Amino acid sequence: MKRLFLKSIVAALAVAAFGVHAQEIREHAFKVSQANPKGHPLVTGGEKFAELVAAKSGGKMKLNLFPGGTLGSDAASVSALQGGTIEIVVLNSGILASQVKDFAIYDFPFLFANGKEADAIVDGPFGQKMHAKLQEKGIVGLAYWELGFRQMTNSRRALTKVEDISGLKLRVIPNAINVDWVKALDANPTPLAFTELYAALEQKAVDGQENPLSVILANKFSEVQKFLTLTNHQYNPQSVIFSKKVWDGLNAAERKVLQDAANEAAKYQRQVARDSDAGTLDQLKKAGMQVSEFSPAETTKLRERMKPVIAKHGEAIPEATKEMLAELDKLRK
Repeated sequence: MKRLFLKSIVAALAVAAFGVHAQEIREHAFKVSQANPKGHPLVTGGEKFAELVAAKSGGKMKLNLFPGGTLGSDAASVSALQGGTIEIVVLNSGILASQVKDFAIYDFPFLFANGKEADAIVDGPFGQKMHAKLQEKGIVGLAYWELGFRQMTNSRRALTKVEDISGLKLRVIPNAINVDWVKALDANPTPLAFTELYAALEQKAVDGQENPLSVILANKFSEVQKFLTLTNHQYNPQSVIFSKKVWDGLNAAERKVLQDAANEAAKYQRQVARDSDAGTLDQLKKAGMQVSEFSPAETTKLRERMKPVIAKHGEAIPEATKEMLAELDKLRK
């Protein structure tokens, strides 16, 4: 009986040892799709992410970056990610509303007052709950990075009051809330993939667009847009997402490398994005862009025009809206 007991212990230890061995990190190479070009803070974040993954995996896991939309539009990249042919995509969180409608809340105008508020929401229970909803769509949400606050540009005139926006043909991210807020300003929304935007501006198929300063600079929109207006009308968190089809084939140690690296890269990437803003504006001025800014009174008018749009889309996702606003209310007390 004693001998049988000892054999059982030996067998159990052998199984445990095999389990540890099975969790060893293996060789992997993952593709990362990003819309912005090299030099943009998001791509700099991707480079940091790759560096961290390599370090934490002892060089066994490698991220291959494909910036500048070379693997296709955001929509095409998400589809490829769900199919497992692209492993990682970094994109505006609001674009994921096509997968889970609650993600539309990240495109609500004037939602966050500053980056600190945004960090608290996306890194907290709300942001994690949102990413968890993607699992049933074949997507694993790893972390939130930052694109930043959006500004308006156009090739026709300086914008100094809300009425100046009227009649402009503006490219928007292809989703309903962005179409509606542009309509609320009596402008003409043109949903268009980001990879098609520069050509549309150059050919004057659209008059203008709206994006953070870093995007305007990195994509050389100053070459095809003369007027820049600082509006801070929308803040974009970026979701770093992974193919669930591929994720399910990774062991716990490999998943931990990716998760820890994505979180660590998030802190680095956000700081890079925020530190670059002042210098970016100077570079855009030097590139010939004329910069204007709405007065507090005009900003208030802009907010008022947006309120019906927020109310309409809030009704479509009532639980997410209520939860988000409650969290923001707690932060502001």
